[in-house]
Amino acid sequence: MGDFNIGDKAVYPGHGVAEVMGLERREIAGSAMEFYVLRVLENDMKVMVPKSNASAVGLRRIVGEQEIKDVYGVLERRGEKISTATWNRRYREYMEKIKTGSLMEIAAVLRDLSILRSDKDLSFGERKMLDTARTLLVQELALAKGVENSDVVRELDTMFPLQ
Repeated sequence: MGDFNIGDKAVYPGHGVAEVMGLERREIAGSAMEFYVLRVLENDMKVMVPKSNASAVGLRRIVGEQEIKDVYGVLERRGEKISTATWNRRYREYMEKIKTGSLMEIAAVLRDLSILRSDKDLSFGERKMLDTARTLLVQELALAKGVENSDVVRELDTMFPLQ
């Protein structure tokens, strides 16, 4: 994966795209550690991630061209079996997928909840999760494709129209 440099964009699982604002050294329990200082673009939250632990927490680069195609493949796929578990179990399953930070998993959550929404009302938690998945997907796809967020929103609206 390699190191990140100041100014790089990275994906922090569960929070979305962040910019690497700096590198800080801190002494923790008697040993010096280096941290990436990140600013989450969505809400300006500051996050410090130990450099040595960056891949373990899932910090990764923005998806490339092939991954973008794969994500659209997931979004376009229909006929997948959508979990028939109770809404709270389904919520936990989807939350785990979002926490992985994998754009493929997030796309699957968005697809499944959008399809489910066309059949029945989603619970409050599921609606919130759908919004989260959508925000994470829009942010990263727009950045990866070099387009505005609104362009990706329009694409998703075409793929998953609101009733």
